Amino acid sequence: MPAEGANIQKELNPLANAERQFDEAAGRLNLSAGIREIIKHPRRATIVSLPVQMDDGTLRVFTGYRVQHSIVRGPAKGGIRFHPDVTLNEVEALAAWMTWKCAVVNIPFGGGKGGVACDPSKMSKGELERLTRRYAADLSDLFGPESDVPAPDVGTNDQVMAWIVDTYSMHERRTEYAVVTGKPLEVGGSAGRREATGRGLLFCVRGACAHLGLPLKGARVAVQGFGNVGSVSADLMARDGASIVAVSDVTGGVHHPAGLDVPALLQWTADHRGVKGFPGSQPLETPIVEYDCDILVPAALENQITGENADRVRARIIAEGANGPTTPDADKILQKKGVFVIPDILCNSGGVTVSYFEWVQNRMGFYWPEREVNERLEQYMVQAFDSVLSKAKEHGVNMRVAAFMVAIERVVKVIMLRGVYA
Repeated sequence: MPAEGANIQKELNPLANAERQFDEAAGRLNLSAGIREIIKHPRRATIVSLPVQMDDGTLRVFTGYRVQHSIVRGPAKGGIRFHPDVTLNEVEALAAWMTWKCAVVNIPFGGGKGGVACDPSKMSKGELERLTRRYAADLSDLFGPESDVPAPDVGTNDQVMAWIVDTYSMHERRTEYAVVTGKPLEVGGSAGRREATGRGLLFCVRGACAHLGLPLKGARVAVQGFGNVGSVSADLMARDGASIVAVSDVTGGVHHPAGLDVPALLQWTADHRGVKGFPGSQPLETPIVEYDCDILVPAALENQITGENADRVRARIIAEGANGPTTPDADKILQKKGVFVIPDILCNSGGVTVSYFEWVQNRMGFYWPEREVNERLEQYMVQAFDSVLSKAKEHGVNMRVAAFMVAIERVVKVIMLRGVYA
């Protein structure tokens, strides 16, 4: 029994999973041991203690993290997560995935990630602002438009990014919008940024449907996690004619075999802070990843599809809206079942792509209309999907291995051209 528990813990370890995914792809590229070591490990990991005065006058100390996995292709890029379960291990894994995500979509960023172990749902706006500003101040020597550019992630939003802009700008004695992305439009944000991850996922799903000969119109879709990514992707796929048959979030899950009214569901979740109790739906009695559907969108947290439940997945396509929702053990089972998995580093890279557009616009001081942002996003996503699919066909591997191969090749090429400073 202890051995079985240890195996489960190993499977659910995000850093171990990221390294397993890297090793499988790197092994097919015949990289030298030295190059593999350089690109496998993070270049820098920082841990900070963040004392914050709470509303009742007491002091609490939170633990914050920032990991820069790679900066060889450009500034470190990656979100800041506020969640009770944030650990250095998780942040290191997410930073590595960001390196590969930026490389696979071919934007000039490296990989980074940050987080604070806290529960934002139990904190007031004032407490969150003080925590954010302390985090930004303590890491202001890392952050910068040409060094490390954060963005929102789980538990953070555009308001948090605005606080970071202000804190960083006060320390620098000048206004600097390009220090973070995912900002409000009034603070240098980009049109189309909020919808970008879900829209990028839609472009990938279209590519997968075309490849498999499965019409998106009429396809049955289940969405796990009805936050920004899940809700936007559901809305956009419904507009393409798909039938959203099941959704879930932290409040519970609902379904209707004939399809849910997505506009009404979006309004319901805005008013009630969750999908639970949506009129005209039925409560979901089975895990949503096992729901009978054509397309499954896991858009919640890591490790949702594992070696334990992968055999019960009934979808033909899995479009990973979250980071690391499928473990390596689950990947092997899904591949045997013939499930087409669009991996996270490709499928949810629309957000970082439009973050790149936002960073470019900030540095130019010239902003594009939303139509232009969406057109550029589609161009990047289609090119990325096609390059990964081509690599998968060439080497006879699944899309995840192919995506890592594309990304690793791009990072290695830059390392070889730049050389190793010693």
